[in-house]
Amino acid sequence: MAKKGNRVQVILECTEHKESGMPGMSRYISTKNRKNTTERLELKKFNAVLRKVTLHKEIK
Repeated sequence: MAKKGNRVQVILECTEHKESGMPGMSRYISTKNRKNTTERLELKKFNAVLRKVTLHKEIK
């Protein structure tokens, strides 16, 4: 039987893209350890539409 791990997949969405009003969205999929990182993830990732590195926050 496979054991349940603490690693879960999370979706990161760009915060600047939502505010800009441009069509489309920038999203990344990542994993995090639920036991060590209980709060939501915030990472700087590249947004291809805006062509710059922006802050991406974890969404539900």
